[in-house]
Amino acid sequence: MKLVRFPRSHFQSRLGLVVASAWALACLLRLNALIASEPLAKGIQDNSFFIEEAYNQEPGVVQHIFNLALDFTNGSREIAPSFTQEWPVFSQTHQFSYTIPYLFTEDDNGMEDMRLNYRLQAFMEGKYTPAFAPRLSLVLPTGDSDKGFGTGVMGYEFNLPFSKIVSDRWTLHFNAGMSVFPNAHQSRHLTNYNVGASAIYAVTRDFNLMLETLAGWNEDIAEGVFEFEETVERSTTAIISPGARYAFNLPNEAQLVIGAALPIGLTSDSPDWGLFFYCSFEHPFVRTEPRQIK
Repeated sequence: MKLVRFPRSHFQSRLGLVVASAWALACLLRLNALIASEPLAKGIQDNSFFIEEAYNQEPGVVQHIFNLALDFTNGSREIAPSFTQEWPVFSQTHQFSYTIPYLFTEDDNGMEDMRLNYRLQAFMEGKYTPAFAPRLSLVLPTGDSDKGFGTGVMGYEFNLPFSKIVSDRWTLHFNAGMSVFPNAHQSRHLTNYNVGASAIYAVTRDFNLMLETLAGWNEDIAEGVFEFEETVERSTTAIISPGARYAFNLPNEAQLVIGAALPIGLTSDSPDWGLFFYCSFEHPFVRTEPRQIK
């Protein structure tokens, strides 16, 4: 009786195919288990509209953010687009970003004061502790103070953002901060304070419902008076803003997030109501895996 013998090369190719298939199946099962173990709230994490989230950019990932705000007050309209870029500095511990704002009013338009931001990831989120990432910003006097687009002096801004996933679908955020503009008015400082919070509900991993609220106590130089008559005016603003956002997960670990909100003013110094549109694109800017040489 003769035994059927397969060529060694044929046997090795079959064995290699079986091993590769088993390895791919194991990786897929591991990935599915990892996704299933993560809360749905982790699908979208750093894409709030008015409330700052306490998550720095991951190493090697840059984020581009475009905002468009339309405010309506007593029949008048203001349009305020802005562009922000967020860059990790070698690791997630340190982050640099800048914001370029612009303003269109009924009478004029121009750039507002630009911000250069440094943020420290002081604490990563734990089982019982929130993420914490204090931010320090330089407010550059790029806006025309005569048109009301800036203060005309260098300012300093400080914000304390906290973030915590509290369940599979819910995330809570809290902010408290202030800004100071030294010698902005007759050797007097202008000081502003802000506080805010938000609740995010993950309908799915890629679709969130949002409710944000923000209050500010602000000082500014009164408009429409002569320089020697300038006085400081104080205002209290507060808004509540329901909104939603959706994420498109793209190849090469890129993510596009779009969103919209309907901010509503709660005080006489706030806009009556508004529309807010959000667009963010983040992607790796360095190679995260070694290149395979063929």
